[in-house]
Amino acid sequence: MTDFAEWQDISGSGVALEGASYALVGREADGGRALSVKGSTTGFSAALAEASDAGVYPLTAENARALRSRLPWLNPVPLGLRTSAGFGDRLGVATPGHIAAVRGTGVAPIFAQQSVRENTRTGRTPQLVLDDAMWSVFACGWRDPWGADADHLKQPADIPAFADAGYTFFTIDPGDHVDDAAEQDDLATLRAKAGALDWATLGSSLEDARASYLRTFALDSLTLTFDEQALLKALVKYGSAVAHTVRMAGQLQVSMAGRPFEMEISVDETGTTTSLHEHLFIASELTRLRVPFVSLAPRFVGRFEKGVDYIGDLGELDANIGGHAAIVRHFGSSYKLSLHTGSDKFGVYPIAMRHTGGRVHLKTAGTSYLEALRLMANVDPALFRRVLDFARERYETDRRTYHVSALLERVPAIDVLGTSDLPALLDEFDARQVLHVTFGSVLDHFGADLRQMLSAHAAEYTETVRRHFDRHLEAFKTRS
Repeated sequence: MTDFAEWQDISGSGVALEGASYALVGREADGGRALSVKGSTTGFSAALAEASDAGVYPLTAENARALRSRLPWLNPVPLGLRTSAGFGDRLGVATPGHIAAVRGTGVAPIFAQQSVRENTRTGRTPQLVLDDAMWSVFACGWRDPWGADADHLKQPADIPAFADAGYTFFTIDPGDHVDDAAEQDDLATLRAKAGALDWATLGSSLEDARASYLRTFALDSLTLTFDEQALLKALVKYGSAVAHTVRMAGQLQVSMAGRPFEMEISVDETGTTTSLHEHLFIASELTRLRVPFVSLAPRFVGRFEKGVDYIGDLGELDANIGGHAAIVRHFGSSYKLSLHTGSDKFGVYPIAMRHTGGRVHLKTAGTSYLEALRLMANVDPALFRRVLDFARERYETDRRTYHVSALLERVPAIDVLGTSDLPALLDEFDARQVLHVTFGSVLDHFGADLRQMLSAHAAEYTETVRRHFDRHLEAFKTRS
């Protein structure tokens, strides 16, 4: 029989409310974690079996829902137009580091953020991602608003699982419906393609579009004039994407059944840059169609690649973001600009804040995983060598769904690296991207070893993640 005294509050998470108390408890002997509930236990299920464990419950999805119903601040909520940041956590244990970094900055955080693609590669579910974040929110005593992002949703069928799990922020990715060939099409081809658009879903016609857009738009410091070429290119390139977004929004309304939510539109993972004319067209069409969206992620000039700083001319990007921000302002207090693939873009952050005045969302993903590998390189170099060697083998296959440019020949071979050289690989462009995009394959083969290492060095991992995101959030702080 287990001695109840072995279960100890492991986080200072204890909360007393309305005649009951709750705490996250742990057992040093086996590293187990559980939820202690004292007082009313209605709604909590499957108490641990030993008689002395009465009132101690496993960290199941059902018990997470029950706790959220008792402690409302554990529910993710819409965050509005505040300066915000999303933190992808592929391992389910990085949220304490994210909380440590965001605390006191004034940045509104999204702690649960994963895409269907990432869940497939990590073997996780929307519910598990949200619950892992929630348990950390509880353990760390975070009581400010926080969000949960169903990232890069491509099909209506993707939505219900995230809606049912309790997500509040839905990133719609209509990139598969963007016609990048419009950049090269001649006028006759553009006319033919425009005529074939789904005008019924768009609730308009080519004649209506001409009447609405063939003019000059004065947007404070920016003037945009649509001629026929510019209009047809915007229509052909993004018209089907707008129609698909309308269908996705309809499914989202059904799935959320009246519950509040926010929607982001993402066209950043496409083959061509989103021009200022095209941004204005997308935002205007979504507004006309009464599709509610809180943020829009265009594809900016230059290259936003995974896990590395911006690639391109920062002066050109400065002007480009300034133009996109002027379009956002044109629509009043409607939406904010979103920076996708935002991890490690340290040269971009001050530019974005200066032009948007803080109406910006930063989306980061995956670099908490890289920080786990950094820790591994320090505390278990033998395991890190195996992971790096395996990642090199998997890179050419796993890179196919990402915009990356790392070259394997620029990643040092294992046999030439000393132990002291390993952590520094996480700061090198090519090695960093190779390790970044092979995460799914690495977790399939080394997931248990990685999680065991992180469990043994939990405090060090939290501090490693905090330091990493302190640097990210410095430019976005809205209060001291």
